[in-house]
Amino acid sequence: MRLTGVSSESVWTGLSVSTTLPNPSTRPGLRLPGRVTLAAGGNPVAVRHIRLGLVAQVEPEDPESPRRLVQYAQVPIAGRFVVPADRRRAVDFAVPLPWETPVTIFGGVPLMSLRTGLRTEVSVDPDLDQGAMVPVFVHPIPTQQHVLAALETLGFVMRQAGLQQGRLPGVEQALPFHQRLGYWVAPLYAGPITELEVIFVTNAAGLEVLLWMDRRLSLAGITHQSISRFRAWHAGADRRDWVAVVDGWLRHAIDRHAAAAAHADWSARISESAHVSRPPDEPVAPGYGLGGTAGGAGVGGGGGGGDGT
Repeated sequence: MRLTGVSSESVWTGLSVSTTLPNPSTRPGLRLPGRVTLAAGGNPVAVRHIRLGLVAQVEPEDPESPRRLVQYAQVPIAGRFVVPADRRRAVDFAVPLPWETPVTIFGGVPLMSLRTGLRTEVSVDPDLDQGAMVPVFVHPIPTQQHVLAALETLGFVMRQAGLQQGRLPGVEQALPFHQRLGYWVAPLYAGPITELEVIFVTNAAGLEVLLWMDRRLSLAGITHQSISRFRAWHAGADRRDWVAVVDGWLRHAIDRHAAAAAHADWSARISESAHVSRPPDEPVAPGYGLGGTAGGAGVGGGGGGGDGT
């Protein structure tokens, strides 16, 4: 699929800008190739620079404020040059996507209202900027894909997805926002928790997964939240039993969450196997999980298996 964004022709310069992506589907950590084409009208146009920016709609920290468009990466692709009258000038590019680029597609389906785009900024003498926007479809990297698929297999149903302005305590972030995926809790894990949010913070080496759990008793006016933090490395991801890994994370986090709540009626433990619904003729090889910590209002460091933070 080929996508092109075209700006309207400027009445001052007669310059039009089009940005073409041969394949708008990509993943965090990859380069997004494309071409910017500028066409001048009856007069030559002096261009100061061309910059590309990745943008997304982000929820502000203040819940009462509206969402706003945030540019989270910018790459210069050309300096000064002149587009001759009635001529075209093309500039090829390959924009690197940050590892924390939010995922907008899972299983070929858009994640709720999440959208990201590539904006083209052309600065024309004396001081006129023009921009064309094209959508970018960000698919999960394999490690993210495994975690999302495991949650789906375990019975969790995604109910919301968004980008939240602000940084997470104790977590190394390159971007000024983070992605949150909210789920309806699967029946196997219901009781100790009523809400689950999953947060990914990714870098070149691995994936940090934060499980944000909440247990609300609305009639009693009681709530308890906790964050559990786990890490998985990209290397060897295809050789793991991710259902067992994610199930282990959830059990550990839920038990710590329930204990930290300090209410006896919340301190239930999960004892059933995550694999009880699998046919007996399709055994699952034993997997291995990665350690983590949970409970309390802050973020704890992961541990176990040499993968702790």
